[in-house]
Order: sequence, then structure tokens, then C-alpha cells
Amino acid sequence: MPLAAEQKKAIIEKFRTHDNDTGSPAVQVALLTERIRYLTEHFKTHVKDHHSRRGLLKLVGQRRRLLNYLKASDSAMYQKVIADLGIRK
Repeated sequence: MPLAAEQKKAIIEKFRTHDNDTGSPAVQVALLTERIRYLTEHFKTHVKDHHSRRGLLKLVGQRRRLLNYLKASDSAMYQKVIADLGIRK
């Protein structure tokens, strides 16, 4: 299930770098993280849903690539994003 419009808008507002920013790596990582969290909860009740699990693995890989790019290009933003999302220890 896709994110609700108001939920997506709130995430974009929190992680954007300027007024018209909807596609920066920080925003994309935040949106992917929310979808990953939703699917993780989905698998707690639907254990045998292997087709969606493949989609989850693709999302995790995409987020990993975006985080690698963000770390190489802007390490301060990388640290801020992972701290706000709580995805690293």
C-alpha cells in the first residue's frame, strides 16, 4: 500500500533542503525507509508473502545505494538523515 498523501508530504517537509525539494537523496531515503517499515510490519502477519518480500529487498538495496551516495557527497547530511531515521547504530 502506498503512503498516504499527507504522510508523504510530512516526510518531504521534514527532510527537504529547499522549498521545491522533493527528490533529493535525503528525501528519497526517508520515503524508502517509511515503505520498508510498512512492509516489515506487513510480514509479521503475512509470513508467506514471498513476492512482496522480493520488493522489500529491492527497496533495501535502493536505500543502501542512496545512502552510499549521500555519504560520499555530503557526510553531514548523511549523519543527520541516519540519526533522524534511526537506521544505524
